[in-house]
Amino acid sequence: MSDIFITGNSNGLGLGLTRLFLDKGDNVFSASRSVSPTQHKNLQHSVVDLSDLSRIETTLKSLLPKQLDLVILNAGVLGKIEDLADTTMDQTKTIMDTNVWSNKVIVDWLIHQQIKVAQIIFISSGASVNGNRGWGIYSISKASINMMAKLYAAEMPETHITAYAPGIIQTKMQDYLCNDVDTDKFKSVSFLTQAYQTKDMPDIDSAARNIAESFERCKDFESGSFLDIRDLSESR
Repeated sequence: MSDIFITGNSNGLGLGLTRLFLDKGDNVFSASRSVSPTQHKNLQHSVVDLSDLSRIETTLKSLLPKQLDLVILNAGVLGKIEDLADTTMDQTKTIMDTNVWSNKVIVDWLIHQQIKVAQIIFISSGASVNGNRGWGIYSISKASINMMAKLYAAEMPETHITAYAPGIIQTKMQDYLCNDVDTDKFKSVSFLTQAYQTKDMPDIDSAARNIAESFERCKDFESGSFLDIRDLSESR
């Protein structure tokens, strides 16, 4: 039985991973903006808006044990697919606070409270390296996550850290990308619309199984690495 902390678990990949680990008999501690749709004796969940950085530490104090086998920093927001010049600073702040700085608050708290953590997975994205038009602040936030993982790896030698791109998954984010985005203007979204609602875009439970299986293989790579699930699958 493992003790696992997951952020952003009220929907999407975080929800799929929560259900998977609970089914395996693990203890899951979670925090997200909404109430968890999953109820289980091994789940301890706190509702917190992670863009409100001032509330995070108080939430962690009442939630987490003194030792964790796995931390999955999954919470994130996409924002609108639009040109960077059209993204307001208010939008920028919300995305960066949620996707980047909330993770800094969490990891810093774990360090300062001397919480032992065996493995940390920062959920990143292929958008962190592709630089495609329209992905703007989301891409910047995920690129920041990649560097954050590398920097913390140097500071936390007893913890294995990975910035992890999970591939495309059938989520509410994909509903927006595949139905509401101008693919003529933002051409990189076209490949998502082709995969939408096909086997190439697995549901959250199928994706969670494949992703969780690959977490152990992440340890074969240098701590702080950016890894894509497709690369891990090819290395099996």
